[in-house]
Amino acid sequence: MIKSCFSALNMSEYHVSVLLEESINNLKIRPKGIYVDVTFGAGGHSRSILNKLDANGHLYAFDQDVDALSNAPADERFTLINSNFRYMRKYLRLEGVQQVDGILADLGVSSHQLDIPERGFSYRFDAPLDMRMNESSLFSAFDVVNAYEEEQLVNVLSKYGEVRNAKTLAAAISAQRKMGPIRTTEDLNRILDRNQMGPKMKYYSQVYQAIRIEVNDELGALRDMLEDGLKLLNKGGRFAVITFHSIEDRMVKNFFKTGNVDGEVVKDDFGNIYRPFALVDKKVIVAGQEEQKRNSRARSAKLRVAEKL
Repeated sequence: MIKSCFSALNMSEYHVSVLLEESINNLKIRPKGIYVDVTFGAGGHSRSILNKLDANGHLYAFDQDVDALSNAPADERFTLINSNFRYMRKYLRLEGVQQVDGILADLGVSSHQLDIPERGFSYRFDAPLDMRMNESSLFSAFDVVNAYEEEQLVNVLSKYGEVRNAKTLAAAISAQRKMGPIRTTEDLNRILDRNQMGPKMKYYSQVYQAIRIEVNDELGALRDMLEDGLKLLNKGGRFAVITFHSIEDRMVKNFFKTGNVDGEVVKDDFGNIYRPFALVDKKVIVAGQEEQKRNSRARSAKLRVAEKL
C-alpha cells in the first residue's frame, strides 16, 4: 500500500483520462462514501473523486504498474494498492473494507506504457517483445510468440485481436521461429509486413492487442474484477467501466445485464430472472466530438454504468 506525493512527472504526458466528467458524474459520489478506482494510472479519475469526498470519505486505488506509484497524491483519504485489480476484494479486506459505494475502471492501456519503447507495447519502437503490465511477471510477449503452438496462436490472434488472417499469420510466425527466436518488435513487424491484410496501422494494432491481452490475462482479470465488484458494492452503489474494444465492452454489457460475462440468463426456482443491476443509461456513453479531437484514444472509448439493486 502506497501513500506518497506526486512526482515530477507531467500528468498529461503520462496518461489523459478519457470520459472523465461523464464517469465521475455517473458515479453519483456521496461525500462520506468509500470508492475504488481500480485503474489508477496518472490519477486523473482518482483526483476527481477525491474532490467530491469530505474528510470522512475514502478512495482506494489499484495499479499493478510500479511506474504509476509515483503519481499518488499525499492525501489521508487515499490509499494506493500496488496489485492487479483482479485481487480487489482480497486487498480491500486486508484494509478492513467489506463494502464500497462505487467502483470505477478505465481499461485502456496508459499512454505512458505505450510510449516507453523498452516495455514493448507498441509496434512504433524497436524493443524486446515484452508487453507485461506487471514487470515482475515471468511471462511475456516473447513466450507467446515463440512458445505457443500454432493453433494456440491462431486462437489468440482471432479471439483477442479479431485478426482476419489469423491462420496465415500464425503459420508465418511458426515458420520464422524455426530459423531462430523472434526477439523484438522489429522481428515481429517484419513478419506482419509480409502478411498484412487491410490498413497497416489497424492490422498491427489488432495483432499487438491480441498478444498483450494474452500476456496479461486481461479478460480473466476483468471477469474476476467484475465478480468482486458485485460482491463489494452496497445496494445503490454504482459501477462505471470504460472499455476500448468490443470484447471487453461485450463482457461488461453482459455482466451488468445478467451478473455473468457470458450473458447467460439465470432464473430462480420460480422462473424469475436474476438481475443484479439497473442500468443508469441504457445506451452506451461515448466521448463527444470535442474530446475526440483532443484525444484520439477517446474515439474507441465506451462507458457503461450500472447501479446495484
